[in-house]
Amino acid sequence: MLRPLQAPDYKYVTEECLREWKGQSAAAFRIPDPVPMPRFLYELCWATVLGDLSPHKCRAALDSVVFAEEAWQEDSGSVLADIVAHLGQDITFSGEYRNRLVKMTKSFVESSLIAPRLLQERCEEEFLWEVEQSKSKGQDLKAKEVRVNTRLLYQQTKFNLLREESEGYAKLVTLLCQVNSDLACQNASSATISIIKSLIGHFDLDPNRVFDIVLECFELYPDNSIFYQLIPLFPKSHAAKILGFKFQYYQQLDVNIPVPSGLFRIAALLVKSGLIDLDNLYAHLLPNDDEAFEHFGSFVSRKIDEATKIGKINLAATGKDLMDDEKQEITIDLYTALEMENDIVEERAPEIEKNQKLGLLLGFLSVHDWDHAQLLFERLAQLNPVEHIEICHGLFRIIEKTISSAYSAYCQTHHKISRNIDTHMIDASSVSSPSYLVHPPKVFFQMLAVCGPYLHRDTQLFQKVCRVLKAYHASSKESAHTTGVMSPESHIEEALGSCLLPSLQLIPANPAVDMEIWGVLSLLPYEVRYRLYGEWEKDAEQNPVVLAARQTAKLDTRRLLKRLAKENLKQLGRMVAKLAHANPMTVLRTIVQQVEAYRDMINPVVDAFKYLTQLEYDILQYIVIERLAQGGRERVKDDGLNLSDWLQCLASFWGHLCKKHFSMELKCLFQYIVNQLKKGLGTELVVLEELIQQMANVQYTENMTDEQVDGMAGSETLRLQSSLFGSTRNYKVLNKSTNKLRDSLLPKDEPKLAIPLLLLIAQHRSK
Repeated sequence: MLRPLQAPDYKYVTEECLREWKGQSAAAFRIPDPVPMPRFLYELCWATVLGDLSPHKCRAALDSVVFAEEAWQEDSGSVLADIVAHLGQDITFSGEYRNRLVKMTKSFVESSLIAPRLLQERCEEEFLWEVEQSKSKGQDLKAKEVRVNTRLLYQQTKFNLLREESEGYAKLVTLLCQVNSDLACQNASSATISIIKSLIGHFDLDPNRVFDIVLECFELYPDNSIFYQLIPLFPKSHAAKILGFKFQYYQQLDVNIPVPSGLFRIAALLVKSGLIDLDNLYAHLLPNDDEAFEHFGSFVSRKIDEATKIGKINLAATGKDLMDDEKQEITIDLYTALEMENDIVEERAPEIEKNQKLGLLLGFLSVHDWDHAQLLFERLAQLNPVEHIEICHGLFRIIEKTISSAYSAYCQTHHKISRNIDTHMIDASSVSSPSYLVHPPKVFFQMLAVCGPYLHRDTQLFQKVCRVLKAYHASSKESAHTTGVMSPESHIEEALGSCLLPSLQLIPANPAVDMEIWGVLSLLPYEVRYRLYGEWEKDAEQNPVVLAARQTAKLDTRRLLKRLAKENLKQLGRMVAKLAHANPMTVLRTIVQQVEAYRDMINPVVDAFKYLTQLEYDILQYIVIERLAQGGRERVKDDGLNLSDWLQCLASFWGHLCKKHFSMELKCLFQYIVNQLKKGLGTELVVLEELIQQMANVQYTENMTDEQVDGMAGSETLRLQSSLFGSTRNYKVLNKSTNKLRDSLLPKDEPKLAIPLLLLIAQHRSK
């Protein structure tokens, strides 16, 4: 006995409709209102399976209704096939119910209400056998389906190009290697693309293998423009994966050859042209960023420890060893840091072959794609990629290309001005106002920031950069500044702080480079220069090469100061200058610290400073002001009356130095004294006292002799003789130093500090 089925709630196939469809007047019966097709067909099929309506009456039922859907004729077959497939999967349909379902399905097929193709797509194998839509039984059909799917989806068609000659691939390779033909023209490119498509279709070529061959030929002929039209034929995601698989091949342990540079080059070209996304390709490259960063971090820590040990005293050394060191010939070492850099570069040389991301960065630099190269520089910043010689030279080439037009304009105008000056055919206005405008692009300053201290490897490019920056500053005065955009001074300050000043420490004793960089620094106010000096001094802790250069310079400076005397002043003075040319901050700070401790070193040190450049004089003044402003040291002795020895030595040193070397700028020191007096601090007045005594030869005294008092009432010569106090008789030098002091206190076009200084001194004295 059949178990009764739970029929759905009939909404449109009512009992009245069933009676009319069973009767003799079924052809004349019509349902008045439109009905939804899916619901009506579902109820009709259920009524047929339950036996309420015979299968051959279904056609009459369909003719008696009007469906609400406009395109019901196109969709009715698909809806009926879905309903039949759903009912055929119901395991509760058995016996008579299933027989009625089979008869109904056959009736639908015979009356063309359902296409056999739709049933074959959606119904199970057993049901297809029952409705006579399959010649094989269910189990046999299922096994055949498995075999077909395996052959289509899992079995690959392989071609062995070494043993078998595939005509399609041979024609493809021959076509792609026709570099000398007219493939570059538009018609030939279109014809070539059409031929490649025909080869793929005619010889059933694997598109992925075809793209691989296209990449191989592109690697051989990177200048052939037709490949830029071939590669877009393949999906961008597939192209990145196939190119990534080529990189993964070289990551295998049994492959001992490095990745060809041509592969990095074509990868960079494809990313640059937008044919491949960088992120999609980056995921296929090794090694992992975190692993590489960790390994390089330990490497840098080891090198920093080695650099820190330079100049440390060996406590295990015997007295004889120390005496032998004292007897050694006086020499200086300007190349210790460079030797350490060469060792680091050699030790890291295998890294650029193993790290595919560094190779891709080198590829971007080789094709002059700065946008993507900058992205990799930012991602790989912890690896310090510029330290590699290949990457550094690639960056230099891009910088050279970026400033080539600006530097050419600078050279032409500079040569023209020099020629006119030689022939006395130019006026002052044409010399001060350039006839060209130099505006380097923003990427130029980004490149300098990435380059860092490694611009020392190309001093010629270093000088070009300095000259372009000077021309840029001169051009900015001729053009209006745009609001919201970094000013030229800010760009120049960024270039100096990130690249030029750090690179200076690794250039061994080159005063010409000092003069070039001073030509840029002199364009900035002293406040900006001093801020750059302070930042420059703090940036050496993370770079072992720069740290080694400073440690070596400090060690050599101390050795020279031990032997500095009047007899060897000329020889050792030049050695001090050589050290200061490369590391002015370290060398001059070490000397100032020694001068603060030993007063008898003032005169030989001042005499040795005659070989310094203007840049080093400016840095020296910054160091002196910094030492004056440095806290943590007592300025007055314990008696509360006398000044500390270090302050007196520093003031005396500065007075002697300014008297002997007239290129010192005193404005910033006077401004510092004014600021200190505003705070109520007057201990720095000893510096002003020494300046007046040494430069103007006017000594402050409270007890004058009767002869000196009488002499002050005489003529100018007598007054001068009375105020010299026997310190100097060189009136020519005295006049120069006095004029220098006067011009610093009473400049023509700058704020005059003489009157504010006098008022503040008077206020301080009254307290």
